[in-house]
Amino acid sequence: MKYSYEQLEQWDKQYVWHPFTQMKQYVKERPLIIERGQGSYLYDADGHRYLDGYASLWVNVHGHNDPELNAALREQLENIAHSTLLGSANVPSILLAKTLISYWPGMAKVFYSDTGAAAVEIALKIAYQYWKNIDPVKYAKKNKFVSLKEAYHGDTVGAVSVGGMATFHRIFAPLLFERIEVPSPYVYRMEEYGSEQDVVRYCLNELECVLASQHEHIAAVIVEPLVQGAAGIIVHPRGFLKGVEALCRQYGVLLICDEVAVGFGRTGTMFACEQEEVAPDLVCLGKGMTGGYLPLAATLVTEEVYAAFLGEADEDKTFYHGHTYTGNQLTCSVALKNIELIEQRGLISSVQRKARRLAERLDALYEIPIVGDIRQKGLMCGIEIVKDRATKAVFPRAAMVEHRIILEARQRGLIIRPLGPVLTFIPILSMSEAEMDEAVRILFDSIACLYEQVRVECL
Repeated sequence: MKYSYEQLEQWDKQYVWHPFTQMKQYVKERPLIIERGQGSYLYDADGHRYLDGYASLWVNVHGHNDPELNAALREQLENIAHSTLLGSANVPSILLAKTLISYWPGMAKVFYSDTGAAAVEIALKIAYQYWKNIDPVKYAKKNKFVSLKEAYHGDTVGAVSVGGMATFHRIFAPLLFERIEVPSPYVYRMEEYGSEQDVVRYCLNELECVLASQHEHIAAVIVEPLVQGAAGIIVHPRGFLKGVEALCRQYGVLLICDEVAVGFGRTGTMFACEQEEVAPDLVCLGKGMTGGYLPLAATLVTEEVYAAFLGEADEDKTFYHGHTYTGNQLTCSVALKNIELIEQRGLISSVQRKARRLAERLDALYEIPIVGDIRQKGLMCGIEIVKDRATKAVFPRAAMVEHRIILEARQRGLIIRPLGPVLTFIPILSMSEAEMDEAVRILFDSIACLYEQVRVECL
């Protein structure tokens, strides 16, 4: 049965509570109701077409409605949709675990979940229990975690505890466990410290001060490798990640790398850690794992970490954690095909080539006075909008300038999302160069249009 846009809009506003959305504002506007997708495009219930400039929240790899991913899903469906991984195994989860480990030579085991936040939650619990399993008396004080300023690792209570975004996390402070914050190399807003490498040295020195004085209390350091996504696409200068790894080794704390947003080709290599040859103790994966088809995440650990959980039945070393759909056959089957297609289609080299072209196109946005900074790593892009380029002051939130820009872009056929004062452009990895060129043109026109509007408003 075909429902009218108006009927769907009424029911959407009546029954659905949207994530990360102020619903009082949402119900005042005509919603975007997606009905289908094809390649780099999404189509709303009225048939209007939009370039998917946020990869459906950073997950889509090969485009919408990919025939080979569709076939993999149907093939698995003919066998079985789901059986539990608690105490039993299944074929796709075994094959996927073997495949994932092949990309991470230092890793030994895969623990499945269904969201990036869950993968982080699992990593935190493993890191905490690891020390207690080794020696609960000697490591009784190792109960704290270190994370970066403006860190974002998901929305479960544990993941929020290691987050540092006040807008998202402040209200939950009484529920959270203790976190130690260290500065992030946000070069655009740290020019007083000097060059990029001066900023790196400053941030690493601050981290070392914390580890030197408190390592006996710290279970792990958790970082987003190379790019802090939700913080506004903060790209870390080269050497920062490697420096964090070295300090963790020096002071005897675990290193958790949250690759949920940056993995599976997004930054120009299969995984971000490759770019600085970093070998963490735990890795969190998600988002692009199934090519944007189904929810699946994983936490990978080294043999050393895994071995700490082996013991007799009465030793209480078991990791008591799991989800009903852990290692689900449908999700694992699609993930396997996704990884196979990444290799077959030469996607990584394609991303690298397109990223270079995209950087050239994005540079034109600096012609618009309210564009303060453009940050890019692979196919992750952030455009920071400022009221005053000299002072880097941003527009007041009430002006909703960034929101108005994304609505303008939508009218022109591009879907993007803002993160505070930063517009994000996170295209589907398979998006063609011509489609990306069109997306950048729409970005330029939309930002320029709002610049003219705010100039008039300020007169």
